[in-house]
Amino acid sequence: MSGAGLRDHLIRLIGETGPLPLSHYMALALGHPEHGYYITRDPLGRAGDFTTAPEVSQMFGELIGLWLADRWIAGGRPAPFALAELGPGRGTLMADALRAMRTVPGMVEAASVHFVETSPALREAQRARVPEAQWHVSIGELPALPLFLIANEFFDALPVTQYQRTERGWCERCVDFRDGKFVPVLAPVAAANDKALAENVRNAPIGSIAETCPAATAIAEDIAARIAHHGGAALIIDYGYVKSAPGDTLQALRHHRFADPFDAPGEADITAHVDFEALAHAVRRGGAAAHGPVEQGPFLIALGIAARAERLARNAADPQKREIETALARLTGAEEMGSLFKVLGITPPGAGAPAGFA
Repeated sequence: MSGAGLRDHLIRLIGETGPLPLSHYMALALGHPEHGYYITRDPLGRAGDFTTAPEVSQMFGELIGLWLADRWIAGGRPAPFALAELGPGRGTLMADALRAMRTVPGMVEAASVHFVETSPALREAQRARVPEAQWHVSIGELPALPLFLIANEFFDALPVTQYQRTERGWCERCVDFRDGKFVPVLAPVAAANDKALAENVRNAPIGSIAETCPAATAIAEDIAARIAHHGGAALIIDYGYVKSAPGDTLQALRHHRFADPFDAPGEADITAHVDFEALAHAVRRGGAAAHGPVEQGPFLIALGIAARAERLARNAADPQKREIETALARLTGAEEMGSLFKVLGITPPGAGAPAGFA
């Protein structure tokens, strides 16, 4: 079993090196090349552990595709260009986006489709839906072309570093193995400096936890630099918070229920909320314009999801109509995904606010 193999590996590693930084533990739990959570399974859908917006309704991917089409037209219809997705799940979003893009003359013909994906299981599912795609293990492998990119629920799975404020200063949180289980512990020495933390976090009360995600900001800066240099546009959609703030957002999902992130590494999806303020700063460092973040519900409504739902329901039988209504509410409702999920837009410098960000 992958879980047992990873558990044994982590126990040996901790025994040899001492407690692991939380970021290292999270990276191994999700991406160990043999036993990692994303390497060993398709985690999506009812039989998996969670459901993403593209799996809720085709409307989501279609509207994303039309947003990218609008940006492609605004950018002068560049050809060729790279159409990329980070962490594309089963390929559902891209398949729906491409279907919408085919209504725009010349766009699909100018595109080369690129997936950044490490999971063998998910690559197979993606190949069935988007056989023309090219696969990469990192964003650094994408071609030097105008870039039109989507990252939906990608950044939340990148490893976070956590610090806790103590009388000694900000100490990094690590993971030890004690009394037969993995437990969070604090490094005995405070971090060398707190410059990695947002200014409004550094003076949080004793006991506060702060999170950083160097991988996320590095990737956002890379995307921005490519768009600033070559042109294009990007959307980052994820659950998270608008302003940097202290707090422990580490969580795990297993069988669509919250679980202990330290209970069964490799058997649950471990994530943390995305700091959109940090991503926006990284985008600007990369030389591009950052728009938002805005909430997913208002964003989709501005793009016309209500009209699209009405059109789909017009020729549907009653059971399908109810499904469309339920999907619309789930994607846009404030009590569902509509407010928890945020959207950050990236465009070349000097571009005006794109659709959904007015």
